[in-house]
Amino acid sequence: MKPYTLVTGRVAPLPRSDIDTDQIIPARHLSRIERSGYGQFLFEGWRISESGDPDPTFVLNDQRFRRATVLATGPNFGCGSSREHAVWALLDYGFRTVIASSFADIFRNNCYQNGVLPVALPDSAVRRIMTRAASDGTYQVTVDLHACRVTDTVDLAEGFHVDPFRRECLLAGADDIDITLRHVTAIEAYERDHGLANCAAPLEDT
Repeated sequence: MKPYTLVTGRVAPLPRSDIDTDQIIPARHLSRIERSGYGQFLFEGWRISESGDPDPTFVLNDQRFRRATVLATGPNFGCGSSREHAVWALLDYGFRTVIASSFADIFRNNCYQNGVLPVALPDSAVRRIMTRAASDGTYQVTVDLHACRVTDTVDLAEGFHVDPFRRECLLAGADDIDITLRHVTAIEAYERDHGLANCAAPLEDT
């Protein structure tokens, strides 16, 4: 994963509540075996109209927000099925941060595993961010993971909480596998000491 330390980026406002993972990435696109290439399908049901053309009313079709790296949205973001593809789509599109007042638990954990930071702020602060972004297409926020703080150039200064272990992983750009491999010497020693290194049963002919 790419380490997450301090990110300053343009904000795309999406003031909708209870956005589920099927709305983030439709199920018909889950047959791909790669982790990349999902960005083109992000919010496809909303971005693309029934005629097949981009819906000009949807925020990500607004030229001002094409390069946004921060998504500000409503509560309970990422509810529904546990598909990790939803986070892959957000990341592939260019989002490193999602700001909402609450997140579905599995979605939040999938964010941590893929280098996306889910920032939970009070609903009033999220609404303030979305309002400012909607009225000013150049509006940016700075998300400082070291300080666990979100600021802008006006008057926003909001702290947020991240589990210390997840914070360490994001700062280091490490997922659970990377953390486990840090202890590979101890793991191998344990296997030797307990006779586990060669305990796998041989495959039998069928």
